Amino acid sequence: MRTKELFRLVWLNITQNKFKTILTSIGIIVGAATIVMVFAIGEGGQADVADQFKNLNAGAIDISYAGEKAEKSQSGEFGEEGELLPDMFGDIEEGEMPEMPEGGFPGGDFSGGSFPGGFPGGSGDGESSGGFPGGDFSGGNFSGGGFPGGDFSGGGFSSGMMGGFSGGGFSGGMMGGFFGGGFGGSGNNNQDIVTLTEDDVEEIETFVSGITAATISYSTRTQVEGGDLEEAQTYIVAGVKSEYESVSNLTLTMGEFITDTDNENKEKVCVLGASVAEEMFGSAMEAYGSIISIDGRSYMVNGVLETMGTVASGISPDDAVFIPYSTGVKYIVGTRVNPTVTVLAADVEQVNTVIEELTILLDESYPEAEFSFEDAGSKMEAASASNEILTMLLTAMAGIVFIVGGIGIMNVLFVSVKERTGEIGILKAIGCSRKNILMEFLMEAAAISLIGGLLGIALSLGIAPVVESFDVRVELSVSAALLALMFAVITGTIFGFYPALKASRLVPVEALNAE
Repeated sequence: MRTKELFRLVWLNITQNKFKTILTSIGIIVGAATIVMVFAIGEGGQADVADQFKNLNAGAIDISYAGEKAEKSQSGEFGEEGELLPDMFGDIEEGEMPEMPEGGFPGGDFSGGSFPGGFPGGSGDGESSGGFPGGDFSGGNFSGGGFPGGDFSGGGFSSGMMGGFSGGGFSGGMMGGFFGGGFGGSGNNNQDIVTLTEDDVEEIETFVSGITAATISYSTRTQVEGGDLEEAQTYIVAGVKSEYESVSNLTLTMGEFITDTDNENKEKVCVLGASVAEEMFGSAMEAYGSIISIDGRSYMVNGVLETMGTVASGISPDDAVFIPYSTGVKYIVGTRVNPTVTVLAADVEQVNTVIEELTILLDESYPEAEFSFEDAGSKMEAASASNEILTMLLTAMAGIVFIVGGIGIMNVLFVSVKERTGEIGILKAIGCSRKNILMEFLMEAAAISLIGGLLGIALSLGIAPVVESFDVRVELSVSAALLALMFAVITGTIFGFYPALKASRLVPVEALNAE
């Protein structure tokens, strides 16, 4: 049989059973669409990772306070661990206030606040709620020979030892101190929170080798108003220094970044991220040179950043308002800040060595504290690894779908061979060889798979916008479509081979007599 006649016969068999052909190729359609979407989502994920980290220095290392390594002891001048008051009070029952020593306290000191002359002798008008007698001394204050300052802030010992002495107080029941001093210094049970400072940055720059820059920054959320906003909105406000621009690879659309002079003078100036400028003013041009209000104070917009799409030092530049570090400390965050120190390693390959040196230096400065280290390279690797895992899972799913589709084609061809046994007998009777019969059925299987592949590619074009509506980036490509088409044809041909082989081995007489 001539090749042309063979193609014509295959075409007739497919076109005469269009519905059957489409049903047969459903598995291939789904498989091809899945292959296209696998590569589209995978390439989209890779593009997202590239966009997120394109402006980050791979050698950037973020250092932040993680917590205390261990509990501090509670020993101090007023006893060992668990013992708050000295033996001078004798045994104290739970819920009971000790009796005042006759003649008052001696004229000693309480590690931070002294009592000249001690407490006045005698007591008040009887006891109340386990606190000091009568809740006060001589009408609520000390008259002569008592505490300097005259009275108990908050009206004596409120709620039984919960008030305070001249602002110092027994906050939380014996946990504070006199005049901010406290009982025995280290008797305070509250652990101090370590705050990294600009001095730490200077030490890092001096003693840690293999770095090119270091800076300190912090972020908080506060009210910002101005521009086209009808009311104040909450934005991320970041306190940064001039070095932050180069360490984070920031680029300005217009204006200038925070300068050293701005920090030294605590200037009320700011730089807006691209998204913030768009939301507040509609454009960078309108934002530049405008006045906005941050936490109730006016700031001049000195610059606007280009769209970055990254996260640096835990801050998304596009969604942040940058102000001088010292200005934010003075007017917004005060001492309630946990800053991040960012160090830039000169060699990406030496990031781990730099981290080891940083750990040693910080251990010497803060032996009881623990710090976390995050480098941009590790973040990039983790993001890429996650994307690769997702791609592998989707590829595996596409392979399974193709196998199911191929089995479907094989089953249909088996049925087709059974139905067309008479036709096969006639073809063999007029001289068609086994090879001709084999090629006919193989070409039918390949054609069905090709049609399924084309329909699958068309289906993927319709699915892509739906997937993108779920904030998943999709990058369709011609190479993925061609690969899906190739896999479809190969799958159909492989699974169609055995039914075609079985058809080619039919004995003509038996085939003609089969009904």
